[in-house]
Amino acid sequence: MSDTMIPSTSTAPARTVVRGASTDSIHWARKAARTFTDRLSPAPDPDLADTLVLVVSELATNALRHGGGRFILRLSAGPGTVTAAVSDPSPARPRGRTPDLDGATGGFGWHMVNRLTQALTITPGPGAGKTVCAQFAR
Repeated sequence: MSDTMIPSTSTAPARTVVRGASTDSIHWARKAARTFTDRLSPAPDPDLADTLVLVVSELATNALRHGGGRFILRLSAGPGTVTAAVSDPSPARPRGRTPDLDGATGGFGWHMVNRLTQALTITPGPGAGKTVCAQFAR
């Protein structure tokens, strides 16, 4: 893990950045998301914190598997929202697929992310890649 920044005071804008390029970085992304919500003031609902960690894990995993093998996670919070933005080098938009109910090939993640977020956007960039932004009410 590198480039993680968590402000020490609640008066500074709440922001965290994590860069990842391995399966180990998914662990660090989850840990950063948990630390991020733990340091917010006022503290968010525990269910929101759990949901954020789950969505961050899924978006980071998808970026590694389908988005070019690396990601940048940006976490931010405002008075009414918490946002997780994951950028990767692939321009291909995420797409749902039929979940595999019998094997271990997945297919559940994108559907889950869509259901758990209040707002979900996909924007081009940086560079040739894309950013998936998941927003939650605080």
